[in-house]
Amino acid sequence: MQFFPPIIRKQGLRTGAATLVFLALITGTGPAAQAQVLPPAAPVPALADTIHKYENPSGVSSAVRKPFFQRKLVRASIVPAILIGYGAYTFNGGGFYTNQDANRDIHRLFPTYRTHLDNYLQFAPYLELGAVVLAGVASRNDRTNLGLVVLKSELIMLTGVYVVKTLSHEERPDGSDNLSFPSGHTAQAFLAASIVHTELRDQSPWYGIGAYTIATGVGVLRMVNTKHWQSDVVAGAGFGILSAHLAYLTHRNRWGRKAIGRDVGLVPSYYGGAPGLCLTWRPR
Repeated sequence: MQFFPPIIRKQGLRTGAATLVFLALITGTGPAAQAQVLPPAAPVPALADTIHKYENPSGVSSAVRKPFFQRKLVRASIVPAILIGYGAYTFNGGGFYTNQDANRDIHRLFPTYRTHLDNYLQFAPYLELGAVVLAGVASRNDRTNLGLVVLKSELIMLTGVYVVKTLSHEERPDGSDNLSFPSGHTAQAFLAASIVHTELRDQSPWYGIGAYTIATGVGVLRMVNTKHWQSDVVAGAGFGILSAHLAYLTHRNRWGRKAIGRDVGLVPSYYGGAPGLCLTWRPR
């Protein structure tokens, strides 16, 4: 016996189905309850922080400042500073192992040996570098920039050595003049050796080892020939290495980074009834 009309029965079924779905969601037994619930989105700030608005307008993070001992100039000056410092420490007979002690010991080993070989060996590392580059070994810089580095380092070294020689006014062991400290031959040899080491160290460390061996031989020969004290030779090595390092540190804007063909070109043209060439230039 039906007590409710058809319309009421249909509405009752719909209400019952909705009730079942609601109960399934509450009890966690239905498929709808197993759906993944996404976390609520983070609230968007209404106003941006304007305290640091103009500190970094470009949006690029600022570089972290390196400690003092990790800066390039400091690292490049450590070895030269030690050598120059030792030369100054033993200058004019000072130090625990004086110039006179070193002069006596070296002439005990080479009592009568004299040579002019040191006048030529001071440039031998440059000959080594030129031969290796001409043989096809890739150096750090191209020939143009390598020549600029050599020229800059030579100017730094010659200026520094001349000024210190004039100010120190130290007499040579043979008494020929008062331009003993520091040794210019040794500075020249170690300058060239430092450039060889810097340019070719990525290829093989033996290029630099050979160049520094030649430079050390030049310093020894200057003492054997009674032209310099040990302080002159050690300080001269420091001046040479420091000059090379300063030349590389100041050589930032290298020449010839782009081939000229990328910026300048010739294009055939036809103007006024006559053929020709048009020179094009693309600015950087």
